[in-house]
Amino acid sequence: MTAGSRGDVAPFTGLGHALVCAGHEVTLVTHARFAPLVAGSGVGFHALPVDPLAELESERGRGLHRSATGPGKLLRMARMARAVVGRMTDDLLTAARSSDALLLSASLAPLGHAIAEGLSLPSLDLALQPVAPTREFAPPLLGGGSWGAVGNRLAGHGVGLAVERIFAPVVPTVRARLGLPAAPRALPARRRPVRPVLHGFSPLVVPRPRDWRAELDVTGYWWPYDRGTRLPSALREFLDAGPPPVFVGLGSATVPDPRRLSAEIVRALRRAGLRGVIQRGWAGLEADGDDMLTVDDVPHALLFPETAAVVHHCGAGTTAAGVRAGAPAVPVPIQFDETFWADRLVSLGVAPTSLPLRRLTADTLAAALAQAVRAPEHRARARELAARVRTEDGTGRVVEAVGRWSST
Repeated sequence: MTAGSRGDVAPFTGLGHALVCAGHEVTLVTHARFAPLVAGSGVGFHALPVDPLAELESERGRGLHRSATGPGKLLRMARMARAVVGRMTDDLLTAARSSDALLLSASLAPLGHAIAEGLSLPSLDLALQPVAPTREFAPPLLGGGSWGAVGNRLAGHGVGLAVERIFAPVVPTVRARLGLPAAPRALPARRRPVRPVLHGFSPLVVPRPRDWRAELDVTGYWWPYDRGTRLPSALREFLDAGPPPVFVGLGSATVPDPRRLSAEIVRALRRAGLRGVIQRGWAGLEADGDDMLTVDDVPHALLFPETAAVVHHCGAGTTAAGVRAGAPAVPVPIQFDETFWADRLVSLGVAPTSLPLRRLTADTLAAALAQAVRAPEHRARARELAARVRTEDGTGRVVEAVGRWSST
């Protein structure tokens, strides 16, 4: 069960496929627009009624463009999510009633825990970002960085409470429907249930915090299901027609002025003497010319290894794909955890600098591209990291955990 953007869904397609190969029957429960992601994987699909793109394009969603990342923006996003979560409850319950166990992404965990308890089902939390408070860094959803050991932990607890508040209107109703007593309004951290959480990122990218409890584990990445072995013919022809291009994409992010941003990106690429593959995405980017190609959805696992560099918003999934491919990066974070991942890429030497989207111009992007593409240390470090990350078996760790349920 997961909700959010494509990056909140795609890793679970590969995880589901691995579970199918291990003999389990698996259903992915998420937004209807992502049904094509499981085609051919053997994973079933149960659609949720909310369309995340439609919500972002609504008046409420467009208001997010006007605020920078931080606590205020997180609260605005939480209010938007709180307004729609109730519309998903019936479908979540229906899917759960025909299940033997629930795997819960962090985006639905508070509601999923109530459903699992009410139906007496085992559950396992699966997170794509560090979700538990730690002294070592501030919450990724607030951009990471550090507010000091005490500040980091306090902020982490604050983010956890904010996420729980999203589900506050619906959890009591769900508990009542399932015959559960009302939950206490607030419990101190020491009295809360101790649940295992598996985190689907590499410890080489984010080492497991030393102050995490034993039940919090970092497994390695969960790669999306590979739905094909070939790139589209037009893209293949473009790649073969010249030197490796730069990929530019903002994934599921939306922007207020796609035309202006597209023009700045094209000017930057041409100023740096580079060809470009521009992914349209939810931002609506577009470019034309012999040296530019606009694409829609293409497998990052096939495209990224053939690029000179990858310019992206640093969502968790796109960050993982770039690391796996061994491609130098130019991070252009926009909001929430994207600054956290961008800073990780810079600290690992995979990226020369982080260029927040609000500071992106043709000049700043061209300068960052020149560093990423022409300084050999960034490609060398990216390739070294990729070789090590590809040896990890994060998916296998989850399959093992689910297998332990089957044997009891």
